[in-house]
Amino acid sequence: MKAAVLKAFGSPLSIETLPDPILGTGEVIVDVVAAAVLPYANEVFSGERKYLLTLPVVPGCGAVGRVHAIGPDATRLVVGDWVSCDPTVRSRDDALAPDITLQGWSARGEGGLRLQKHFHHGSFAERMRVPTENAIPIGLIDPAEAGRWCALNLLLVPYGGLLAANLQAGETILVSGATGNFGSAAVAVALAMGAGCVVAPGRNETMLEDLVRRFGHRVRTVKLTGDEAEDRERMKQAAPGPIDCVIDLLPPFAGTKAMRAAAMTVRQFGRVVLMGGVGMLGGDDLALPYPWIMRNCITIIGQWMYPPEANIRLARLVRSGLLDLGNWDITDFDLDNANEAVTQAAAAGGPFKLTVIRP
Repeated sequence: MKAAVLKAFGSPLSIETLPDPILGTGEVIVDVVAAAVLPYANEVFSGERKYLLTLPVVPGCGAVGRVHAIGPDATRLVVGDWVSCDPTVRSRDDALAPDITLQGWSARGEGGLRLQKHFHHGSFAERMRVPTENAIPIGLIDPAEAGRWCALNLLLVPYGGLLAANLQAGETILVSGATGNFGSAAVAVALAMGAGCVVAPGRNETMLEDLVRRFGHRVRTVKLTGDEAEDRERMKQAAPGPIDCVIDLLPPFAGTKAMRAAAMTVRQFGRVVLMGGVGMLGGDDLALPYPWIMRNCITIIGQWMYPPEANIRLARLVRSGLLDLGNWDITDFDLDNANEAVTQAAAAGGPFKLTVIRP
């Protein structure tokens, strides 16, 4: 099969012919039709993000494709099914605290690296092998729309945080980082889940206006000034009432002030979900005040990725019409132009834009 291979951090992807993946029990082989290129892929491939990723590797975080072969333990999947390949691979020998690797992307700790040795290669290839439970049926789709369905893996990240927060219909939620790639996706998912209002702070006024244009009066935008106290008050005033929940999806290069300002807008007994990258590359600690957390009975939730059942639930939101994948503009590249796709994703990786490789 043809694949794009990362041989060394800082080097371009090499287009090569590799052996087809070999099927094992508990696994599925998928013919990749479309694979999303994340906007920060260039930062992963350069080594800037310092992700745990053993080289050489076929990178790529998730895909949409058709089942090529199934193992003996599959009871529902059949060859030809359209599936979304969930990149979050969990070890099967500790249900309470599984080791995790993001297939073709990164690992969490030593256990994740051991798991990565087997589920190693990602989606920038004509075929990939995934655990049976990671091949999520999405029903019949038009092959031309496969790239649009790649948005599922983007949407799953904030969806995991919103499920962890137990977001309820009618609640007001503030999305910290709302003008970013994951943050704008969080706005879309929160509204699909029935949020009464989404407060969307940011510095880019054009992107803030675009959120209102897409989603209407249930989105309340706030132009940030950089002054922590002032921004906190602006966010509170933008909400129609108390803010029930805050979810942070700011990237690693963001400072702590904007995140702290957002977190401390939440009401008494409110919830704050941390799943962005603040502090991953160094810098100040978040430093939320202990007395404020304790006396206001604030629940702080750390959430990395999403629970396994989120895949099926999210696909149902799309199929029901509550979540519209038509919001995403897709730019396609073939596998031979994988390096150009990485460059394009970095240059045009704003909200509701998706770069896709179609092997």
